Amino acid sequence: MTSSEGSAVPSGKEYPADGITVWWDSTRCRHFAECRRGHPAVFETGRKPWVRPDLGEPADIAEVIRRCPTGALHYRLPDGSEEEPAVPTSVRRLSAGPVLLRGDLVIRTLGGPLRDTRAALCGCGKTENNPFCDGACGIDHSA
Repeated sequence: MTSSEGSAVPSGKEYPADGITVWWDSTRCRHFAECRRGHPAVFETGRKPWVRPDLGEPADIAEVIRRCPTGALHYRLPDGSEEEPAVPTSVRRLSAGPVLLRGDLVIRTLGGPLRDTRAALCGCGKTENNPFCDGACGIDHSA
């Protein structure tokens, strides 16, 4: 998810629409369901494709994506604008599960440094998607 200069490059499946492009990285999704609660017309599980950015307003979709605690969802607007990192950086440990980060992050991964604005890192040490939480602890965050 980084370019050679270390800037954020969205990863995962791309869902383009007029006014916004959405990316979803299934390897980082922990099913907190902020997307479904925030905009069920755009993010509807069980539908193919489950992400339909053409069914919402770009500003509303971007606001919902910024709620995703894992960084599995990202967006880019036609003018190239993307999410700005939270200031100051925040770290929140869930009682039984991942460590949630928000800010201007540079995360060391097996593939090299990754620049992002949100991440859910493994808090139990059982993940196979190091350093990200992959649900190996068995915690379901869906509502």
